[in-house]
Amino acid sequence: MSKDLVPFWEKSYQEYDTIAFSNEPNTTITEFEHLVSKQSKVLEVGCGEGQNAIYLARQGYQVDAFDLSEHGIAKLKHRCGLSNAQVNAFVADLTTYQFEQYYDMIICFGTLHFVAKDEWKRFINNAKEYTNIGGIHIMQIFTDAVPASEDIAPFAIGLAKDEEIKGLYADWEILQFKSYVFEDEHPNVPKHMHASNKVVARRVK
Repeated sequence: MSKDLVPFWEKSYQEYDTIAFSNEPNTTITEFEHLVSKQSKVLEVGCGEGQNAIYLARQGYQVDAFDLSEHGIAKLKHRCGLSNAQVNAFVADLTTYQFEQYYDMIICFGTLHFVAKDEWKRFINNAKEYTNIGGIHIMQIFTDAVPASEDIAPFAIGLAKDEEIKGLYADWEILQFKSYVFEDEHPNVPKHMHASNKVVARRVK
């Protein structure tokens, strides 16, 4: 992949009056957050400009959030200042990330497919190990059920097979699994389609 290629969201992250993805938290978070207490420790992987992390912090959760993008983390911190949210946000790469504590909730949306398949599988297995009993994961990944859209094709090196991520949670309680195709659009990017899997699972032992 050429070093000159830059994903569209990097430009949006530098524009503080532009939202690359959404102002609102992912609906799966609001659906399942009640399963852990409001004082729980949460980690968001690939947090981008921070809509999920900020929402959870404002609900009272102790939130750590990281992203590979320095611009994304800078924007998240700026948005925290505007919303009076306390998020421990930092730059990190999920392929080299080392867990230092246990979490009650680990979430990741639209990120895992941007690293090689063996890397995201390794990360999920590590994340499972560092999740407290009763804790939950909410993981979403794009699949190869439809071709990667033009805006992400150069970067989507780890697209999953349908239900592949579900298999990694065979030893957990799967609370929800969805396989779906949806239409998406972003600033200065035409409408396009993505195929996705989303799994919500709870550690039971």
